[in-house]
Amino acid sequence: MQKIDLLGLDIACYKEKLKNGLEVFMLPYENKKNYFISYATRFGSDVLEFVDSKGKKHKLCEGIAHFLEHKMFEQEDGVDPFTFFSESGTDSNASTSFDNTQYICYGTKKFEENLRYLLKFVNSPYYTDENVLKEKGIIAEEIKMYEDIPDFKLEMKLREALYKNSSRRIDIAGSIEEINKITKEDLYNCYNSFYSPENMFVLIVGNFSYKKALKIIEEEIGDIKNRNKPKVNTIKEPVAVNTKEVILKENIEVPKIGLGLKVSTKNMKMDDLELDLYLNLLTTLIFGSSSEFRERVRNEKLLSSMYIEWESLPDFKTFYLMASTINPEKLLEEIKYELDNLNISINAFERIKKVWIANEVKIIDSIDATVNNIFDDILKYRKIIPNKLDIIRNMNIDNMNEIIKNINFKNISIVKMIGK
Repeated sequence: MQKIDLLGLDIACYKEKLKNGLEVFMLPYENKKNYFISYATRFGSDVLEFVDSKGKKHKLCEGIAHFLEHKMFEQEDGVDPFTFFSESGTDSNASTSFDNTQYICYGTKKFEENLRYLLKFVNSPYYTDENVLKEKGIIAEEIKMYEDIPDFKLEMKLREALYKNSSRRIDIAGSIEEINKITKEDLYNCYNSFYSPENMFVLIVGNFSYKKALKIIEEEIGDIKNRNKPKVNTIKEPVAVNTKEVILKENIEVPKIGLGLKVSTKNMKMDDLELDLYLNLLTTLIFGSSSEFRERVRNEKLLSSMYIEWESLPDFKTFYLMASTINPEKLLEEIKYELDNLNISINAFERIKKVWIANEVKIIDSIDATVNNIFDDILKYRKIIPNKLDIIRNMNIDNMNEIIKNINFKNISIVKMIGK
């Protein structure tokens, strides 16, 4: 077992890799009462095609990863996992994103029993023609519900404007037409291909014994063999955005805007973690809550709410900005002005670095925040980052300016959502 000291945070993470390839990450706390367990697979809605170990090509229905997640809660013995966990006052849930599916439980009681059950039910798929048919109706209603949410519709239209080929332009849940094609055989095919130990990991944070936890995991998963070794086909995506501007007319009172920036990383001479940190620092400086831009648009009463985020794809980083505003044209002018007249001062740069360092120290005291932080690192970089504080401290303005030179700030898509 490997002990990984998180430098500057006075806490350690334990990592073990089982013989079958399953990775286990454990971060025990002595001063907490609660715990959080995540059992995850690196299989999300991004995967729409793969080649199996025999060379056979498989084309998947859109939304199948999300559909499979729903069906994992259908157990052959009739026991409902939600009911099982709730009997000990433990919460449970599951989620599917573009690049992963995870099953979680969190609480304060019966850690060992709940860990064992979580592993068992995720390792016990049970699909029938009847329960698959029933689920289609449930997921169809979920898809319809999201289609009526303006923010969701804005994001999907922005994704369609940004991407020409990437599966990131498709709703994680798929479409009603696509999910109606899914069969139990399709689900078993995906499960046996992607729910294999070497494609999965366990993350546990909180009050527990890491030695006892590892023993349970080895008992429940240690003998499971990898069923298939699929090769996922990467979809080629052009550098240029797909559509420059889209206008939507919806039943809304306050207009909304979405702006997406597509950044090629081919000429960025920096590892992925550092590049992510610099890009996030850049947009925090430009659009963060303490930025001059945010103060200015607040004073002009241009902004009701705003959300910013980066996401990573092979060869790309994509920036999303979505906002509600009474004057979309004026707000877009202000945003474009900021992007066209970037001038990052060293004082502002160093100030945000100090804030980030303080936040990293604070995060470690929150189990939920720590889980999110480490989970993201495992997915993006396939490892725990023990020296993140040092990496942040060593960031410098020269590297930031070099990155800015390599970004084409004209390569943007805009979506305007206005009232009918």
